Amino acid sequence: MGKSQSATPTGDGAPTVATDRSASIPSTGKQPASVRLVLFALMIAMLLAMLDNMIVGTAMPTIVGELGGMNHLSWVVTAYTLATAASTPIWGKLGDMYGRKGVFLTSIVIFLVGSALSGMAQDMSQLIGFRAVQGLGAGGLMVGVMAIIGDLIPPRERGKYQGMMAGVMAVAMIGGPLVGGTLTDHLGWRWSFYINLPLGVIALAMVTAVLHLPKKRSQTRIDYAGAALLTLGITALVLITTWGGTEYDWLSGQIIGLGVLGVVCLLAFVLVERKVSEPVLPLHIFRNGNFSLVTVIGFLVGFVMFGSMTFLPLFQQTVQGASATNSGLLLLPMLLAMMVVSLFAGRVTTQTGKYKIFVVVGGGLITTGLALLSLMDTGTTRFTSGAFMAVLGAGMGFLMQTTMLIAQNSVELKDMGVGSSSATLFRTIGGSFGVAILGAIFTNQVQSTMIERIGKAGEKLTSAGAQMDPKGLAKLPAPIKDAYAHAVAAGSHQVFLWGAAISIVGFAAAWFLKEVPLRGGPTKPAEAAQTEAAERVPAVA
Repeated sequence: MGKSQSATPTGDGAPTVATDRSASIPSTGKQPASVRLVLFALMIAMLLAMLDNMIVGTAMPTIVGELGGMNHLSWVVTAYTLATAASTPIWGKLGDMYGRKGVFLTSIVIFLVGSALSGMAQDMSQLIGFRAVQGLGAGGLMVGVMAIIGDLIPPRERGKYQGMMAGVMAVAMIGGPLVGGTLTDHLGWRWSFYINLPLGVIALAMVTAVLHLPKKRSQTRIDYAGAALLTLGITALVLITTWGGTEYDWLSGQIIGLGVLGVVCLLAFVLVERKVSEPVLPLHIFRNGNFSLVTVIGFLVGFVMFGSMTFLPLFQQTVQGASATNSGLLLLPMLLAMMVVSLFAGRVTTQTGKYKIFVVVGGGLITTGLALLSLMDTGTTRFTSGAFMAVLGAGMGFLMQTTMLIAQNSVELKDMGVGSSSATLFRTIGGSFGVAILGAIFTNQVQSTMIERIGKAGEKLTSAGAQMDPKGLAKLPAPIKDAYAHAVAAGSHQVFLWGAAISIVGFAAAWFLKEVPLRGGPTKPAEAAQTEAAERVPAVA
């Protein structure tokens, strides 16, 4: 468990890592029961991070009604998102330096403390502050799960568990709004936060009991300057995407100032990271061609995925008349396709060691799915839109976990944490940019369509942000409802069309990936003998 690890570069820059096999699952044979218990605990922790925003989003109208502070409503989400994004790379580096288990358990505790405090908040200011604490813990949850899986399971075997991770995401997307609505209606909005406590305690107890990884103790000082600069840079970028076009005009002094601050901080961060002995985000990992390419692909996947998933429910509620209460179920065709395809891709990757084809096909399917969704109009049936969503979901299924697999296979084991956190961070920032930029396109198109159809009245109705409450919309005269339905359809058309155009870049980048052999897949008799011997060593516990 405590042996050292070393790495030697292969011809294309991908490291070949030698590591203690007792810290990972053997590459053949049945997986130990203790490993399956650890994976179950990790999936609960991942569910915590994914489920939270879905549940809280449903409860927000009730929260505002009780605590007030409508003008600060967006900060309940923004504080959580900012803390998550800014802390992600720091959690990854701390895990690399001091060991995954202790850092991961700390992030769970912080998340649970933030959840409990949020449930006890007495006003909107307290809730915003406690949500930031919760987001700080959430940043370590996702990175910790990915990095621990990277430590325990060789890349060649990791594909078996892609369907499990995609399934957790589907449960969060579908179950979150339903659970949030049920809790809010029957137990009160505070239980939207308290529900995290029993789940978190289960994950905490299971990880403590069954996960045993080598302990580390780094003598190197933490890169405080780099961490501060990176945090400021990421905060500026997320605030640009949050405030741009809503709180402030895109060309306002505030947005331009944030842009300048972000660029300056990130440039200074690069200079600092080149000099410190233990950088919070080692720049050398980007010298690997596959890692850089998959980072770009991950950013674009986040961009189009979060952008599309933001506007699909709006289209179905406004144009197709679906119920807002069951908004999670509206995405079922996309999420089921994503889960099934992810499971298939994982199994084939484990059996063959091949993965490039899935990234290429996934990029093509995402582009095709978005192009099909751009064809929707006021006459599109739910069956047709569901079929289009299934194509998009299949593309995401090929890419979501495969890109993380490639990122982890492209770094040395000592950099597993920062490799996982970097991939997660760029996908998160891509999602922030996607929602902001595609949201601006959507808003402008809705406003122009409404003005074109009903003149000044259309401008007045959409001046507050181009999104009406479906209940309020139902009370309006039929001509206005019809005009707004056409406007939302036109806005959705532009969103998906631009999304398809942007996703072409990711599709093109996928062709340049190199098929580097996945670690953990023995192909020679000597390697098979080593694996057979390793199977006699307990993998976990």
